[in-house]
Amino acid sequence: QVQLVESGGGLVQAGGSLRLSCAASRSIDSAYFMAWYRQAPGKQRELVALITRAGNTNYGDSVKGRFTISRDNAKNTVYLQMNSLKSEDQAVYYCNSNYGGLNSWGQGTQVTVSS
Repeated sequence: QVQLVESGGGLVQAGGSLRLSCAASRSIDSAYFMAWYRQAPGKQRELVALITRAGNTNYGDSVKGRFTISRDNAKNTVYLQMNSLKSEDQAVYYCNSNYGGLNSWGQGTQVTVSS
């Protein structure tokens, strides 16, 4: 599988910002899409943001207007800029890649939001 390594998680106060990074072992400009998911304890994993090969983006309803997915193809890295963080954003965030016949997940990075 493609190796995906997330970083940037940590503790942040409600209303604050955090940027997550996902470094891929394969050229991300050849991926059908790159995405961020999150999963809180006891809840299903949900889509946070997705970016296609063409650069089109999609966001989960709960993060629209607050989160932004972007990429740096030269660095094979996808980012998730998270602003105006809320308590309900607390979760483990996972990077996901799809190369058609190859779907991979990162190990996850914890985002903790304090009040």
